Amino acid sequence: MRGIATIPAFGKMMPTNSLLHLQRKVTHCSACPRLVAHRERTAEEKVKRYREWDYWGKPVPSFGDPKARLFIVGLAPAAHGGNRTGRIFTGDRSGDWLYGALHQAGFANQPTSVHRDDGLTLQDCYITAAVHCAPPDNKPLPEEFTACRPYLLDELRLLTQIRVVVALGQIAFREYLTARRALSLAVPSPVPRFGHGTTATFSDGVTLIGSYHPSQQNTFTGRLTRAMFQSVFDRARALIERPRSPDRKA
Repeated sequence: MRGIATIPAFGKMMPTNSLLHLQRKVTHCSACPRLVAHRERTAEEKVKRYREWDYWGKPVPSFGDPKARLFIVGLAPAAHGGNRTGRIFTGDRSGDWLYGALHQAGFANQPTSVHRDDGLTLQDCYITAAVHCAPPDNKPLPEEFTACRPYLLDELRLLTQIRVVVALGQIAFREYLTARRALSLAVPSPVPRFGHGTTATFSDGVTLIGSYHPSQQNTFTGRLTRAMFQSVFDRARALIERPRSPDRKA
């Protein structure tokens, strides 16, 4: 049985405006009554295969390297994945695909993510979600996206080294563009359109890559293959390692 662990610290001393402080703030959020009720009910009722687990049952904080150049945006925690384990994209098939691809591209020290204390670390990569609570039917409401968006904005302010953003799914793609506008960062016209493997590079030098979400709906049907998914992170690695153009902001 896995107990509830504390959020892992990035270092010994962190300022109050740090990502660690923000993660703790996320974990204690209760802004959306529908999501609070669903995540807590799911944690109490559980499912048979995880009956012995102590579910996290709280908002799931983001995870990764504070100096990351790769920023990944997903939709929301899975009811019996992140909502159970307390780590984003952990304990479900989507996470198996994601961390496997990250490991192969050199962003993770291991290809699996099973629970919060399994030794996984990310290098040069940070993972977040548009909504931090598991939603009913995996469908957050518009007002729930709005309530959670300030956390995404704070992450983008604090993660000052980002060069590539991978949006897992059309909604994450849209939410990242919305966040850019909210931060008064340039978004070109016409607005970039989502598609698997499509890229858009902004005037600040950040490149956005779209990817189909590694949900079972996509992976079981063959809409998303391992090779297709891996190509996104191999592309991200190549872009990150490419020298900046002189006219780009440092």
